[in-house]
Amino acid sequence: MFSDHTRGSVWTLPILEARHRQRARVEDRLRALEDIGMRNLPFHGFAQNQIWLEVVCLAATFSPGCRSSAGGRGEGAPVRRREPKRLRLRILAVAGRIIHTGRRLLLRLPRGWRHNHLIATAAAAVSTVR
Repeated sequence: MFSDHTRGSVWTLPILEARHRQRARVEDRLRALEDIGMRNLPFHGFAQNQIWLEVVCLAATFSPGCRSSAGGRGEGAPVRRREPKRLRLRILAVAGRIIHTGRRLLLRLPRGWRHNHLIATAAAAVSTVR
């Protein structure tokens, strides 16, 4: 059950549990980075892929804020709702139009889209930050 690295008097059960929880968090973040775009490098040149990875890291920085403002983060929300791949399919895949009218910006979304409430919640959270 225990490897040679975890034997001895230093390793107590609470310390081992904390160590495994930290490792699980790291693996979850790596999986999220792969879902955002780190899985494949789309270009042939090193410089272009370097820029791609910087954009992926920037997106990963904003990802937790997007997930929480879209209503996917809460005590009752399942963990799978918080995944970037699901967020991308629900929010970023919808075709919308930004309309200028009466000195206001409006976002027009399809009426039949099931996840309009998530987009509206995220837009309201972003507009209150200004």
